[in-house]
Amino acid sequence: MRKLIMWNLMGLDGRFEGPGHDISWMADAWSEDMEALSMQQGEAMGAMVFGRRTHDLMASHWPAAADGPEANVAYFMNTLPKYVFSRTVEHSDWSNVTMFNTDPVAEITRLKAEGGKDLYLFGSADLARPLIEADLFDEYRIGIAPLLLGEGVPLFKQWAGRRKLSLLEARPMKKDVVLLRYARVR
Repeated sequence: MRKLIMWNLMGLDGRFEGPGHDISWMADAWSEDMEALSMQQGEAMGAMVFGRRTHDLMASHWPAAADGPEANVAYFMNTLPKYVFSRTVEHSDWSNVTMFNTDPVAEITRLKAEGGKDLYLFGSADLARPLIEADLFDEYRIGIAPLLLGEGVPLFKQWAGRRKLSLLEARPMKKDVVLLRYARVR
């Protein structure tokens, strides 16, 4: 069975998007070791999982980045399978996208059971909420950036029930980012 891993970068105040779904602040936290981590994760990924808003942000950026300084990461972002959950959009022009308008808990449970390389969820706080509630995440990888966004979208939305986690790794990275890895205690 493959794992479902959440990978996100957020400010110390728990927000991963500023007002208007702005993620431009992430460039200030990006470094060579963040790129190396992205490459390592790209090689371990079987597929990426997005909600519609995160898909739209990613689909508007990564195809154009294929020939620029982010080409290494863009390769994975553009070629790996992507599972997108949306109640309103049925098609994507981005490569290798499968759209779902069904129950994300049932679909992710099915995809995990298929086996293969791990599934990684990026951004997508609204999608993450029911997956957290259903206890489907095997690991949380959170990069804490040294800033307070003050307003915007929190990564973790309210859900029912407590989740106990176990620290796997706490690694300082360049630009004062700290990578935290936690596994779900079952």
